[in-house]
Amino acid sequence: MFATGVTIVTARSPKGDLVGLTASSFNSVSLTPPLVVWSLSRNAASMAVLATGAHYAINVLAADQKELAERFAMRGVDRWAGVAHRPGVNHAPLLEGTVATFECFNRSRYDEGDHVIFVGEVERCSHRVGAAPLLYHGGRFYTEHPL
Repeated sequence: MFATGVTIVTARSPKGDLVGLTASSFNSVSLTPPLVVWSLSRNAASMAVLATGAHYAINVLAADQKELAERFAMRGVDRWAGVAHRPGVNHAPLLEGTVATFECFNRSRYDEGDHVIFVGEVERCSHRVGAAPLLYHGGRFYTEHPL
């Protein structure tokens, strides 16, 4: 029952394959140095790439990107089909139309319960002025809100 924003974490495998997943477990940790935190189930198909890769991006979704959040949460679909993106400074894909992006160095990981907690050091970030965020609360996405 805690309202959060919605993100898609993206990375590129050593072979160049694109990886991405919807995550609402994202938060700021520190301003100096700039650190963010998010978590991923140990059973996630993308765990091998994200746990061993040096860089990833956190894409904060806009209110009009609900379908994208749903697609990147599904299994057995081509998550990247027709998705507009560009490479970030360290080649992690940055999704077009997002509220904000955080390009991160994979600084540390902590095994806790059935998840791995990732701490990323933000190397570059950007935001879109005036964009409304996609929200998640009580198992549902919300695209309209008073912000």
